[in-house]
Amino acid sequence: MTVSRTGRLALFVVALTLPLAPPVPAASAANSLSVLGADVSTVQRALDLGAKYADAAGVAGDPLDILKGAGVNYVRLRVWHNPRSGYNNKAKVLQYARAVKAKGLKLLVDFHYSDTWADPDSQSKPAAWASHSIGRLQTDVHDYTYDVCSGLKAQGTTPDSVQIGNEINTGMLWNDGKVVNNDFTNLGLLLKAGYTATKACNGGTQVVVHTADADSDAHARWFYDGIRAQGVQWDITGLSYYCYWHGTMANMAGVVSDMRSRYGKPVILAETAYPYTTADDDGTPNVISSAQPCAGYPATPAGQAANFTAVQNTARTAGAIGVFYWEPTWYAVNGNGWDPADIARSGNGWENQAVFDRGGRLNPQIRWSP
Repeated sequence: MTVSRTGRLALFVVALTLPLAPPVPAASAANSLSVLGADVSTVQRALDLGAKYADAAGVAGDPLDILKGAGVNYVRLRVWHNPRSGYNNKAKVLQYARAVKAKGLKLLVDFHYSDTWADPDSQSKPAAWASHSIGRLQTDVHDYTYDVCSGLKAQGTTPDSVQIGNEINTGMLWNDGKVVNNDFTNLGLLLKAGYTATKACNGGTQVVVHTADADSDAHARWFYDGIRAQGVQWDITGLSYYCYWHGTMANMAGVVSDMRSRYGKPVILAETAYPYTTADDDGTPNVISSAQPCAGYPATPAGQAANFTAVQNTARTAGAIGVFYWEPTWYAVNGNGWDPADIARSGNGWENQAVFDRGGRLNPQIRWSP
């Protein structure tokens, strides 16, 4: 099963070394990636702390401009309900959404429905909802989703898409919304509440249902068949794919292709990443520390770029419409740690997977390609 983000950041999981399929052939001309995405949820605090970013030539600039120059056209921002850090909450998301839209970029808002990380192994309720049972939680999800979306719409930054939950392999808002004994009833109620709220806010905003199930077609079918049987509607199927956790690209391609044909909906890889170095810049062990986490792709700038290109080519050929790189701007900046409850003192175990190096300079070989 997928290793959780909480686990990989808090426990610094050692990477698995998994073989990859032979080199991926060039993408079919019939397919293209219209969604060329970057999740930059930590960049707002990095900038507030004085972080600097530069393009491949070393010219300083706004990270959004630099990413746009590398091919990005879509930004993903997570939203937590009431994080202790004071970042990634509604107010901060509204603030940075203005910068995103001012650059002509599209916006995906990723609702975690938690005060902290939500992933396959952790889907804790926000503290404010801790005592609420499923009936009240439906109202919570609806009203909170509508509130954030409406706030964005009111300021002229209507989200182009939203995720109703993050990597919800076995549900969200545990334990009430957890799938137990193949019972999707409660999760279905919560997802329908989020979908209804999104469409009430703005009918054109696309709803993504996101799991980390690119590892297994059986896992993916179990989940999406389960919610479909509950009458859940969604617009885009979202999957996470990290080769060191989810296996071969050939396997990922099979899952993407099957999801697209089985449910008749566009598919995106909502998350992917790869290291460019084994160096540790901040004293916090890197989540992935192997010199070659996946066969054929060393942890070097060239290896990082080659892996990302292969992921894009594989997804494109399999019929996906988009790929998001997860946290490309999160290089080590003192005070911008992984733990929202101790952001100033916790380190960052992901900095070696950013596409900006320890000096804030873009990997010159990285490119988002349609």
